[in-house]
Amino acid sequence: MMAMTHVAVGLALAAPVALVAPDLAPAALAGSLAGGVFPDLDMVVGEHRRTLHVAEAYALSAVVCLALAAVVPSALSTAAAAFFVAATLHPIFDLAGGSTEARPWEAATNRGVYLRSAGGWVAPRRWIRYDGAPADFALAVVLAVPGLVLYGPTVRAGTVALLVVGALYTLARKRIPQLSGRVELPVPPVLTAVVTVVSFFRR
Repeated sequence: MMAMTHVAVGLALAAPVALVAPDLAPAALAGSLAGGVFPDLDMVVGEHRRTLHVAEAYALSAVVCLALAAVVPSALSTAAAAFFVAATLHPIFDLAGGSTEARPWEAATNRGVYLRSAGGWVAPRRWIRYDGAPADFALAVVLAVPGLVLYGPTVRAGTVALLVVGALYTLARKRIPQLSGRVELPVPPVLTAVVTVVSFFRR
């Protein structure tokens, strides 16, 4: 799935909190958006869909944080719970799509997401053929509806911008295969440290 779809998942996840506990909605939104994007930082440091796509660790953390948020509701506990739920869903959504290759529509490999519990790479389901496919953009639109309905003008504007970027990505995806895969960028030391710590605990 493209990054915009993962962000839209975060919008949808925070929607119930906006309805039930509006005072905690900003924390839930911030946490879910961050969690939805975080696993893809392994495009910069590590191996994409392996280093930070640790669904099992995220799921365990989500259970603990959800229980804590239920017992001690606060901005921090809500944000943490939303972060780990969104991070857990990220690799699951990736599995519903295509493989990690630059041209996933060619289906030349079966590398969907690396799962420790499965002992290696799990084949993608390809229900959505590749990140940036028209179906991927359509899913992002549906998931972004709460951002347009439940939140204020700032989030609405951000949601519209998200969909515009998603539309442009969808139009360009097959023309620029390099849009997917590892990104060669200067890496902040703090990001390297975070990835190193996460990688250590997942061993």
